[in-house]
Amino acid sequence: MNALAVLRAEWTKFRTAPGMAWLLVGVAVATAGLSAWASGVSGGAVPDPVRVSLTGVMFGQAVVAIVAVLPVGDEYASGMVRVSFAAVPRRWAVLGAKALVVGGAVAVAAVPGVLVSLWAGQRWLSGYAGGLWRPGVGALLYLVLVGLLSVGVAAVLRNSAAAIGAVLGLLFAFPLMALSVPDPDWRRHIEQVGPMSAGMSVLATRGLDELPIAPWRGLGVLAAWALGFLLVGVLLTERRDS
Repeated sequence: MNALAVLRAEWTKFRTAPGMAWLLVGVAVATAGLSAWASGVSGGAVPDPVRVSLTGVMFGQAVVAIVAVLPVGDEYASGMVRVSFAAVPRRWAVLGAKALVVGGAVAVAAVPGVLVSLWAGQRWLSGYAGGLWRPGVGALLYLVLVGLLSVGVAAVLRNSAAAIGAVLGLLFAFPLMALSVPDPDWRRHIEQVGPMSAGMSVLATRGLDELPIAPWRGLGVLAAWALGFLLVGVLLTERRDS
């Protein structure tokens, strides 16, 4: 089976999975809904209105984790993964196709969520200026990378519930650790290596010198986490019996 056929097969499995379409709608609704709420209740004047208007990305990523984990975890749970590997002996190709499908689907779902978030910020927050392309594109890429990270974690754990818990734990563990560390230098280092604390820096438009890490570099940290888990997932998938 060639690469295009593998990709088509994974897309068919993804789009026909029960409830997947609603979960993708949930990505957009969760992102836009919480962002609009944050913009509406903030009182108008905030230090970084663009970042506030993208608050929903933090909520939307939880739905993204579910969307990304289920195609891998459910296939292991049902035993259908054996059929997939029998049809495509190159197991890395199956996981790669899943990652591409998930990344594309999350990107499509995230676009309206991010656009509505930015629109709500412009409507309700004062001091909303230009330069929206970087936080807007960054928010979209952030959600896609969380999806790819989740695919990798699911490939490692092979269990949907465990993978969702692991992804959310990984995302929120570093900010919580940073809050508990009194030393400012150590706190900054923790925020620099955490996938969420570093990745979210791409949403900032003001006070960039005060960030623990530069915006694009922070998103690169999240990309490194995602790539790392995908590589480990590929390695384990190739070595396991099923």
